[in-house]
Amino acid sequence: MSKDVDFGYQRVPEQEKASRVGEVFDGVASRYDVMNDLMSLGLHRYWKRFALSVARPRDGERALDVATGSGDLALALARAVGPRGEVWATDVNRRMLERGRDRLLDAGVVVPAVQCDAERLPFPAGRFDCVMVGFGLRNMTHKERALAEMARVLRPGGRLVVLEFSRVWAPLQPAYDLYSFRVLPWLGARVAGNADAYRYLAESIRMHPDQATLARMMEGVGLQAVEVFNLSAGVVAVHRGIKF
Repeated sequence: MSKDVDFGYQRVPEQEKASRVGEVFDGVASRYDVMNDLMSLGLHRYWKRFALSVARPRDGERALDVATGSGDLALALARAVGPRGEVWATDVNRRMLERGRDRLLDAGVVVPAVQCDAERLPFPAGRFDCVMVGFGLRNMTHKERALAEMARVLRPGGRLVVLEFSRVWAPLQPAYDLYSFRVLPWLGARVAGNADAYRYLAESIRMHPDQATLARMMEGVGLQAVEVFNLSAGVVAVHRGIKF
């Protein structure tokens, strides 16, 4: 039986969420990178570098970048694992996947790019040493199912690293809300021509599990030694779990 799930502050049938999210990213793909720099004041680059340092990709390892978007993490992973290693990039959205693939090619890096749902990864169990997902988990319909799939494709000793917007430090919440619900849609309208997409972004962040809840979800799919690193007063958080 179908049930309703969150799409920002709306409730939609679960079979519709993926297509609704797809429409959001189709509408902003061409201006995605510019908007990332504007809305985070460039901080997303620091957040991604920190997540990479937590993931600790090593020379010769196999790594998977889920919800690769414009390919920033896939590119960094490819450089870290080197020519002896292997990196795969996946995304459910074709336009974003193509954008990420093209940016990697422009940087002289060739990695396999696969369009697929994170809840049904087309890889055998134990394939990867490291799996990363950056700013993608909150858009997934069944987050526990996606986390379980990411854990499944990890080898024993492998690391899952989740970089995602999270729960900001309480004293900053009023200012953060003002920025999220007034400034972001205004930027989205003027730069990307799509205020609704960035209104959804703000809402989806509020509906995403907080730091402690996400840590429990990762433990619930069998990951151990789960650690949480708050960045920018909790605007984003990095979660790392190990598969034993």
